[in-house]
Amino acid sequence: MICKLDHFWTRVFAGTALLAIGACSPPTPDLTPAARVHQALAAGDGLGAEIILRDQLASGTPQKDLAAYLGEAQLQQGKSSEAREWLGKGQFSADTRGHGFHMLGRLEMLEGDLPGAGRAFDRALESIPEEPGLWVDIGRLRYRGGEQMQAVQASNHAAALGPQNTQALLFHAQLLRDAEGMAAALPYFEAALEKNPDNLALLGDYAATLGEIGYAKDMLVIIRRMTQLDGSNSRALYLQAVLAARAGQFDLARNLLNRSGDFARDKPAAIMLSAIIDMEQGNFASASLAFDLLERKQPDNGRIELLLARSLWLGGNHRELVYRFADKALAMDAPPYLASLVGRSYEAMDMRDHAAQFLDFASRPRSSKLVSLDPMTPLNVAELRRPRTGDEAVALVRGLMIAGQKGAAINAAEAFRKRVPGSADALGLAADAYLFGGKAKRALDLYLQAAKIRQSWPLTRRMVAAQTALGDINGAVVMLENRLESDPANIQAAILLAQAAWSSGDAFGAKVYLDHAIANGAYRDPHAFAMRAQAALQLGELANARRDARMAYDLQPMSKEATLVLAQVLEQTGENEGDSLDLVKKAARLPTGT
Repeated sequence: MICKLDHFWTRVFAGTALLAIGACSPPTPDLTPAARVHQALAAGDGLGAEIILRDQLASGTPQKDLAAYLGEAQLQQGKSSEAREWLGKGQFSADTRGHGFHMLGRLEMLEGDLPGAGRAFDRALESIPEEPGLWVDIGRLRYRGGEQMQAVQASNHAAALGPQNTQALLFHAQLLRDAEGMAAALPYFEAALEKNPDNLALLGDYAATLGEIGYAKDMLVIIRRMTQLDGSNSRALYLQAVLAARAGQFDLARNLLNRSGDFARDKPAAIMLSAIIDMEQGNFASASLAFDLLERKQPDNGRIELLLARSLWLGGNHRELVYRFADKALAMDAPPYLASLVGRSYEAMDMRDHAAQFLDFASRPRSSKLVSLDPMTPLNVAELRRPRTGDEAVALVRGLMIAGQKGAAINAAEAFRKRVPGSADALGLAADAYLFGGKAKRALDLYLQAAKIRQSWPLTRRMVAAQTALGDINGAVVMLENRLESDPANIQAAILLAQAAWSSGDAFGAKVYLDHAIANGAYRDPHAFAMRAQAALQLGELANARRDARMAYDLQPMSKEATLVLAQVLEQTGENEGDSLDLVKKAARLPTGT
């Protein structure tokens, strides 16, 4: 858990003050050129290091003694071809050999030659096997190459070798954030910042992590520290814009985002924030263009898809919305809100017969069970390929599952997992096949292995499904609680916990989770309001029950659930008995499951 921010930053800022006092003192005399080079490189001053190194070269220092550091200096300046001139030949002195091959590995990784990077790192390990920074880069290489489990192992080894090493702590924090959630990573960010309180990249990651788990005040403390260090820092301005937008101050958010310059133009998160601000300010066409750009880059991001659909609807671009989303909106895993938007667009175009189909579909409560998604590639085509990429493997396994070929799906998933051992995606795919094949225990084991690398929300859902299949309801609930604690904005987790609480007879617990879900964005979900009305009714909170039942019905008047809940509330409160009877009659005419 995060330490108290006032105590943490008192220590850090005290250290910063001592450094500042030291800076006012006379400079340390007679630093050797080598020490000045290391100092410049540690500060990220590649140009300053290069100047010193070239002076040494001109003074007669052998090139092999300096090549590793000249290569690093060029890398820091973004000059890959110049760095290769110093590193590519591998001509380093015995004392600098390990560092030289380490830098060569960084260069190869930068240019996309992952096998070449691996060979360079192997040679570096021969000389400096206990260098934490080298193990950090080995971990990053493994992660990029799909060996994510091995990347975690490298991260753990780097942290063990250098418990105070900033790079090792940061990399470990980033991987831990993926695997165990935002809160688990905070102590590692804090440990790294105690050693490097003025590191803007570290401060930015730390502030963003605090924001993700809802520590807005603590996030603001860190942002202010960033602006003290660099008043025009792009990331600090972006993070301030995020806070302003969350507070509903969209004009301020736009101003701050515009001031962030390239960050706002290049980063997907900043593009999304800009689009959300546009939508809130009524610039729907501009928002749609930005969401469209993001949706093309991240086609599997359901949140972007919904935002694009909403921006098209608000902008009156109904034909475009229907063209793009009508088919998707009727998929079993599609969110009801998407079907509702498509239906309302058909209504706006006066195509009421089409609208009814989508509005009816939107009114049906979603099943909590997992469903198999139709593959993009036909099974007969997928079977002709020997899957080499994740997409090809998913197409084959998913196709076999849809066709009911359980054993073949397991075999195909296992074959792919063995080709890419350590890949979280491969582990998850194999687990899916086992779960589909009725082998929930094996599925859960593989899911847990995948979660040690990266625990996304879809993975958590599948783990919960496996535990439920094994009859471990308490374990499933604990897993959902842990997820909600690390990801407080997760509406689906809160609603699933509310359903579990309601099923166990805990109306108060259900209401608490539903309050959380609605406060965090489920304010358009008729099912959430209908559930909360039932909980309020059971708790004797009649005014709240009436309010929530009416809200559920207003959101989706063709929902059988919302209709019956409103009828129940009106009956039990003893008011509008005629309306209650009419609603019961209406519900009887609605199809079951709406």
